[in-house]
Amino acid sequence: MSRRKNARRATVASTAVAASVALAAAVLTAPHWTGGTTAGTDADLSAAPGDLVWSDEFDGAAGSAPNPAHWNHETGDHGWGNNELQNYTDNRANSALDGNGNLIITARQETDGTYTSARLTTQNKIEHAYGHIEARIKIPRGQGIWPAFWMLGSDFPDTPWPHSGEIDIMENVGHEPHMVHGTVHGPGYSGANGIGASYTHPQGWSFADTFHTFAIDWSPGSITWSVDGHPYNTITTNDVGTNPWVYDQPFFMILNVAVGGQWPGYPDHTTQFPQQMTIDYVRVYEN
Repeated sequence: MSRRKNARRATVASTAVAASVALAAAVLTAPHWTGGTTAGTDADLSAAPGDLVWSDEFDGAAGSAPNPAHWNHETGDHGWGNNELQNYTDNRANSALDGNGNLIITARQETDGTYTSARLTTQNKIEHAYGHIEARIKIPRGQGIWPAFWMLGSDFPDTPWPHSGEIDIMENVGHEPHMVHGTVHGPGYSGANGIGASYTHPQGWSFADTFHTFAIDWSPGSITWSVDGHPYNTITTNDVGTNPWVYDQPFFMILNVAVGGQWPGYPDHTTQFPQQMTIDYVRVYEN
């Protein structure tokens, strides 16, 4: 997530205070887009995925937890650096397998009016540098709903954000149902100055209507974003200018659904709960 927002990116509950302080310094507005909006390209990725080196297919009994060998639950309701409303929990009501090969992250409005959701990371468990990284996801919908599939440098929080680096593979804000975003944040180009681009559904439809595959192809000095196999932006060392390129190191993955925040805005009378992000798989290939 990014500071168009800003650092919802903060991370781990145990380091939440330090992370929130660092992230609060970021501007809570939309990031700087380099690639513009690309819709309906017929291009294919120039580098097809190689050998599968890791995946989670989310096979398991309905109601069971995501594999604890792969995923951590980050918990808390401290706003996550972006004045978000949700309390992230490790409850099965907010994250569970559905028994059909999917992980479901559910954002809920509780009877007292508060919001709960889940935020899962692979920190210290599954960390990779380079390759083709993708997830097949059906995102939730609605004003104030903010789903994301993204990554942070494995040296976080020992190296504070944004120096640790952040790669947003997919973000959506509910008031833009037809659009997703891909961004990097690093030293000198974070928050409102994050570097990225947006991709508009070729038919202008909502990305929440069906599953889509969100991916990056990542090599030393270069990251290319794609949706359903269609690349829409490439960022290289040239794009960060004289600032450090901090992406030649392992990163860990994050899946979450936030509720509210400076960038997406807040739920209103049109927002229906619960909202679910359905993840069919997450896969990492050599490239």
